[in-house]
Amino acid sequence: MRKIDETVELSTPFEEDMPEIPYASHPRPGFMRDGYVTLNGDWDLTVTDGKKIKYSGIIKVPFPPESRLSGVSMEIGKRDVMRYTRRFNIENSQLNGKILLHLDAVDQTCTVYVNSQPAGKGDGGYLPHTFDVTELVVCGENVLTVEARDPLDKKYPYGKQTDKRGGMWYTKVSGIWQSVWLEFVPSVYVEGFRMTPDLCGVHFFVFGGEDEKHLSVETESGMLEASFTGDEYYLSVPSPHLWSPEDPYLYYFTLRCGDDVIKSYFALRTFGITEVGGTSYLALNGKPYFLHGLLDQGYYSDGIFLPATEEGYRSDILKMKSCGFNMLRKHIKTEPQVFYHYCDMYGMIVFQDMINNGPYSFIRDTALPTVGIRRGIKTYATRERKEKFIWTAVGIQSMLYNNPSVCYYTIFNEGWGQFGEVMCYGLLRKLDPTRVYDTASGWFKTLETDVESDHVYFRPVRLKPVRGRPMVLSEFGGYSCKIDGHSFNLKKNYGYRFFKSTDELEGGLVCLYENEILPHIEKGLSAAVLTQVSDVEDETNGLLTYDRRVLKVNADRMTALADRLYAGFEETVKKHEI
Repeated sequence: MRKIDETVELSTPFEEDMPEIPYASHPRPGFMRDGYVTLNGDWDLTVTDGKKIKYSGIIKVPFPPESRLSGVSMEIGKRDVMRYTRRFNIENSQLNGKILLHLDAVDQTCTVYVNSQPAGKGDGGYLPHTFDVTELVVCGENVLTVEARDPLDKKYPYGKQTDKRGGMWYTKVSGIWQSVWLEFVPSVYVEGFRMTPDLCGVHFFVFGGEDEKHLSVETESGMLEASFTGDEYYLSVPSPHLWSPEDPYLYYFTLRCGDDVIKSYFALRTFGITEVGGTSYLALNGKPYFLHGLLDQGYYSDGIFLPATEEGYRSDILKMKSCGFNMLRKHIKTEPQVFYHYCDMYGMIVFQDMINNGPYSFIRDTALPTVGIRRGIKTYATRERKEKFIWTAVGIQSMLYNNPSVCYYTIFNEGWGQFGEVMCYGLLRKLDPTRVYDTASGWFKTLETDVESDHVYFRPVRLKPVRGRPMVLSEFGGYSCKIDGHSFNLKKNYGYRFFKSTDELEGGLVCLYENEILPHIEKGLSAAVLTQVSDVEDETNGLLTYDRRVLKVNADRMTALADRLYAGFEETVKKHEI
């Protein structure tokens, strides 16, 4: 490990198996065609600030230049221009239909050229961009250029990125940070589909493609075949096998539309709110269900915004499952599609945050609410900032609509960038009424929300039930234990209560759940989100270290604790049924 100021470089176990071309598997497990080519790997990168060249060399895509895995490890300034270039070949047989270029995430803006001709522009750092480059490519060698800028403009959603990291603010990422790939499609092709499940089947709505369509679905009793004409079709599934964290059953299928063949999957599940004996609960498949979760920031010591390999995501999910958790709150960040695919596959419910924009004020957004001043504070948002937030939020909804694990959206977190709560809630809920919405997580509450959502740090948990809304403790804990040899900052340490050993940390967590969470389950608590999955830079309040090499708690003891929570919840619901 090489010392840099007060910090050290931490390697993860995933780096040991990192291939020469990272993230080469299909970037969209829920919408797969055979005809795709990854463009990840070594690119040429030039970084200029308008006066001089700050860097000229190789970068490994999709890792951001701030990360060590990119091979660059440099800060990108507000005025810097990142010019990515790589060559790729197109065969004559690939020119029969259309060619789509996908950039799954570029922070914050980009302009794309193919063979020096403009292909289009991308705006915002968390959503995918797709360009039809059919008329720009030639048979043989082609040149792809991506010019990216990241001024960390706060009218764009930016999450916890900052120029001056420290505490609960983290190193920013710039430029390309998810996969770049080509997709070969027929001249008439399916642009996408939405699948809305219930407990008996699934409603398909297909965008584009030939009029005649055919579904082949793998079921436990054999293949289920169905043909239909037009855009919409309801597929009734015999002997339906429902999805849950305990039994995450997926139905894999093939959709054929003319020459277009797409492989995907769906699950049969519903998520909403139900009332039992005057108490409102979050409900999975129509029944009250307790969500025992963790805050998941999605930062890694090797690639910052993504791990060295897809295994990093799988490992996090399975380790948290092994500790008895059934939910992750993906905190003010989106992930590559493979993360959500693993949550679908392994049965980890996702509470997905939208990405905040606008300025943050410690006094307004943290200090005053912490001491109890949580009403009457307003922030101003320009029209442009509102539009960019809403555009991103709607894009996240669209991107994750088909993932059964995604059940709940947080619109605003702790007042950061909060505006127009009634409008935002109404719009997002209208576009996707199949999920639950937490309009203002933590404080600065609004009547236009589905849940009563609170954050509690620095004091005992004392929640008050609200009629008609499930009680959600959307953040709590933050217990810190710094592990020598596995901590990013050698001197500074950030958390909300500090423990000297893992035994003390584990004991503190057990007491916290026994003394403060279990009693609230008896009062109707429906979900609890502990801070957090892993350490992040200065923060050491994770169950995992930042390098993912140490699990600070005993998985068996945590599972036994989780079983007590689930049993207590079931007993409480039964009492309310009487």
